[in-house]
Amino acid sequence: MMIQSLRWTGGVDGCLEIIDQRKLPDELVKLQCTDVRQLYDAIKTLAVRGAPAIGVAAAYGLVLSMQESRAQEDLATALASLNENCMYLSGVRPTAVNLSGALQRVRAGAEEFVRQRPGAGAGEFREFVLEQANTIFQEDAAMCRRIGENGWQLVTEGVGILTHCNAGALATAGQGTALSVLYEAHNRGRQFKVYACESRPLLQGARLTAWELQQAGIDVTVICDDMAAYLMKQGRVDMVITGADRIAANGDTANKIGTYGLSILAARHKLDFYVAAPTSTFDLSIKSGQEIPIEERPAQEIQFCGDKRIITEGVEVWNPAFDVTNAEDITAIITDKGIIKKPNAEKIAAHLRCKV
Repeated sequence: MMIQSLRWTGGVDGCLEIIDQRKLPDELVKLQCTDVRQLYDAIKTLAVRGAPAIGVAAAYGLVLSMQESRAQEDLATALASLNENCMYLSGVRPTAVNLSGALQRVRAGAEEFVRQRPGAGAGEFREFVLEQANTIFQEDAAMCRRIGENGWQLVTEGVGILTHCNAGALATAGQGTALSVLYEAHNRGRQFKVYACESRPLLQGARLTAWELQQAGIDVTVICDDMAAYLMKQGRVDMVITGADRIAANGDTANKIGTYGLSILAARHKLDFYVAAPTSTFDLSIKSGQEIPIEERPAQEIQFCGDKRIITEGVEVWNPAFDVTNAEDITAIITDKGIIKKPNAEKIAAHLRCKV
């Protein structure tokens, strides 16, 4: 892909360069994150967003935390600093499991490093943490490609496809999840039409997905979120495909607010509803969607459109960032390992055990 949402530049003393998604589509601005607090703010304010991308970013955040002078004193102090920053970063966005998963993976690896090499210096430890983050980055990019390769044949010639929020290159270290399926179909010559819901309140569909697809030369039209039902009734949509921020053991799936409603509409109009996500997005510790923590965002995101207030002061606002789609309303989940049709707990457990 010509779009790379984030990349590490330099060695252990380098920085994380991200596309500042708050500026798109008007400006393509790259932000240099040089310390862990700056990265925390970038994740919190959605300069970098998307479950896989923030997982990768958090792993690199631990590399940034190792640049602090305290973390360079000795091995024990370096590990203590890493653990503290794991706790710090883990609370920035609670719904996306990739973030906590990446942090836990680096921390577990770091603790094993210390057990096996107690005489190592802080410098060697920092190099190890960077290697861990680089591996997570590379694995995510590879998983994105495989999602597209596994799912592209679902995109038949001439279909109309509805997508919600942004599940493309901007949301991952690679070419995306839901959009990876579309990119692979496009690269193989399939002709299709994409409708992107604007995705209120922060317009990730209008600002990000439409921009991405246009860059790739894919036919895309933006619709307001409340137009989806009428679009389906007119017969202009054949399938819906979205990404996911966390998938429970039974297949219930958390994604950007509005996805649940689209799944109900798809069922009403007898349309296929697909979810595309890497296996790192599954959380088998959560039995069903009722247990998925749902992030609530600041009221200002709804109270203002740009710099203009659109809601009268004193009026309350409710702003959940995600909702949960029931597994029974999902036709299939497309992963880097293959496709889970009519997902349930038994099928998901077997799928995650299989090797590719």
